[in-house]
Amino acid sequence: MSVTVLEITDPADGSRVGAVPVASRSEVDSALAGARAAAASWARTPAAERGAAVKAAARALRERAGELAKRNTAETGKPREDALGGVEAGIGTLEQYAELGPVHRGRSLLGDPGATDLMVPQPRGVVVALTPWNDPVAVACGLLGAALVTGNAVVHKPSERCPHTGDLLGEVLAGALPDGVLRTVHGDGAVGELLTGDDRVDLIAHVGSTRVGRSIRQRAAVTGAKVLLENGGNDPLIVDAGVDPDWAAAQAALGAFANAGQICVAVERIYVHRAVAEPFTAALAGRARTSVLGPLVDRAHREQVHEQVREAVAAGARVAAGGEIPGGPGAHYPATVLTGATPDMRVMREETFGPVAPVRVVGDAGQALAEAADDAYGLAATVLTGSMEFAQRAWRELPVGTVKVNAVFGGAPGGAAEPRGASGTGYGYGPELLDEMTTTKVVHLRPPGA
Repeated sequence: MSVTVLEITDPADGSRVGAVPVASRSEVDSALAGARAAAASWARTPAAERGAAVKAAARALRERAGELAKRNTAETGKPREDALGGVEAGIGTLEQYAELGPVHRGRSLLGDPGATDLMVPQPRGVVVALTPWNDPVAVACGLLGAALVTGNAVVHKPSERCPHTGDLLGEVLAGALPDGVLRTVHGDGAVGELLTGDDRVDLIAHVGSTRVGRSIRQRAAVTGAKVLLENGGNDPLIVDAGVDPDWAAAQAALGAFANAGQICVAVERIYVHRAVAEPFTAALAGRARTSVLGPLVDRAHREQVHEQVREAVAAGARVAAGGEIPGGPGAHYPATVLTGATPDMRVMREETFGPVAPVRVVGDAGQALAEAADDAYGLAATVLTGSMEFAQRAWRELPVGTVKVNAVFGGAPGGAAEPRGASGTGYGYGPELLDEMTTTKVVHLRPPGA
C-alpha cells in the first residue's frame, strides 16, 4: 500500500480533523470474502424484506443527519447547509429505492401456449462502490441503495478525502442490514486497485475522475466485472441572443460557483452570443466579486485549478474577476471569470472542478452548438434561450446525457441519463439503475412429457 493512514485536515482553516487507517491487503480480501459469503443469503431474502431493511437504513440515517453533515463539512469544506442537503438527498434516494426494489420486475414472453417463458432479474452478486468526496452521502446512497435493494452484497470504498464521513455512513446503514451485506473499507488508489482487480467482484460502480475510470475499465476487462462509471464532465453553458443578460449571469454564477465549482454537472465553459456578451460578462464578473465561497477540498486541488487559470492567462485570456490565490490558511479560491477564452485552452478542454467560468464570445447559435459539442466529455449541458426552435435543436444535437434548458440545475426525481465519451457509461440514477444492478435470466418452463 502507498500509505497506511489517511490524515485529514479541514480545508477551511488547515486544522487537523483526524486519521483513518488504510485497509491492508488482508483486510480487503476479508471484506470481499465476507461480501461473497453474505451475497447468496441476501439474494434469497424476499424483495419486500430487503426494501424494508433499506427503509430502516434511511430512518437511521435521518437520526444521524446532523452528525454526518458536520463530518462532511469538516473534511471537504462543503458548506453546512449544502452538506445537510446532501444527506437529505441521500435519505430520499434510499427511500425511493426501498419502494422501487420490491416492484422491480421482469416480464413474460409470448411463446408456445403449452409452456411459460420468463425474463427474470437476479442480483449480480458482489458490488464494489467507489464514491467521491464532493457529494459523498447523496452519491453513495444512490449506488448503495440500488445495489442492496436488488439483493447484492456491497463493499464500499469512500473517497480518501472524506473517510470519516464514509465511515459513519457505512456504520449507520450496515446497522439496519444483515451482517456482512455492506462493508466499508478505506484507502487511496492502491486499495481501489485491489478491489477493482479482484475476480470475486461482479459489478464495479465508480463516480470520480476519468483517469481512474479508464483504469477500472482495463481491470474489469480482465475480471469480467460489469462497470458503471460517472466520471469527469466539461459541461457547456450556451447563452443565446435575446435573453436577459442579468438573469443569464445569475444562472451562470450558480452553475459555475455553487459548492466552489466542485459539482459533477457544474458549468465548466460558457459560450455567449455577441449580442449579449458585454452586459452578460459584466454582470457575471460582478456576481463573482460578491460571491462568498467555501474552500476547495484541499490545497493540492486548488493548485490544479489555479494552474488552468494561469495557463489560460498566459495564452491570452483576461481575468475579469478573481484569479488569484488568497492569503491565509485553508484552501480557498475566489470565484473567477475569464474572458477571451479560446477553444484550445485547457480551461475549455478539460474539467476544472473549481469556481472558474471561462467565457467565449460566439457569432451565432450554430457556432455555439458546434463548439460546445466538440468535446471528449458527455455529461450534461445547459442552454439559456427564448427560442423554442433553438431549444429543440440544442437538446437533440448536444452529445451529452442531460440537457437543461433555462435552468442550470433541477429536474424531476428519477431522471436517469447515460453519460457519454470520457464521462462514463451506464445509468447512475433512477429506476434504470435497478436494471444495471441486476442480470436478466431467461426461463423456459414446459411440463414433463409435453
